[in-house]
Amino acid sequence: MDERDVRKFLNEVKSGKLTLEAAVERLRGLPYEDLGFAKIDHHRALRQGYPEVIFARGKTAKQVSEITRGMLRAKASHNILITRADKKIFASVKKIARAAKFHALSGAIAIQRSRVISGKGLILVVTAGTSDIPVAEEAVVTAETMGNRVEAVYDVGVAGLHRLLEHRKKLAEARVIVCVAGMEGALPSVVAGLVAVPVIAVPTSTGYGSSFGGLTALLGMLNSCASNVSVVNIDNGFGAGCVASVINRL
Repeated sequence: MDERDVRKFLNEVKSGKLTLEAAVERLRGLPYEDLGFAKIDHHRALRQGYPEVIFARGKTAKQVSEITRGMLRAKASHNILITRADKKIFASVKKIARAAKFHALSGAIAIQRSRVISGKGLILVVTAGTSDIPVAEEAVVTAETMGNRVEAVYDVGVAGLHRLLEHRKKLAEARVIVCVAGMEGALPSVVAGLVAVPVIAVPTSTGYGSSFGGLTALLGMLNSCASNVSVVNIDNGFGAGCVASVINRL
């Protein structure tokens, strides 16, 4: 339930469209709904501006479906996002939400119930290489689900810098940039030096032995000489998309 839902709810009570008993029943689920194995935070959208996101890894398909069912039952207008899912979980979710869409590369499932764009500008997601696209896709789906206009530019790493420079106009248009890179993690510093907006760097586990599963890229990004770079955790496309969305609303 976000601010729009609250206003609609109060107007329905005021006009008599929603009875007092029905209103009380709907409010029973606030601030959270206890399913026994999970507690759905229905209040989060009102509190933070975006709803709770379901992290599917480590959960059974039935658990994810029941959490999704509870969120759908709340009759809020916001979109629903499930991250790190697989085909089995998607098949289970699809049975209760026909609008569910599976993004196979990232494992994200999005249930779109609102097309309202709340972001003020463009969020641009940039990757160093093709191998970084799964993490980038998670950022893209997250930002889109949270009500932003999102575009992506893939495979423009520092090994061929001319590929990035061809997109300088798009870089300048963006209000927030998410930059995804593995290996030595150099791309965010280059991108940040070209723009005057926040650059959210996402290190990925892409690379050979001494990349240490993304640790080398993480440390490289943390030590960036560009002052407009912030860094999220390794392979955390969701975190980057979420932070970008928050910045884009301000």
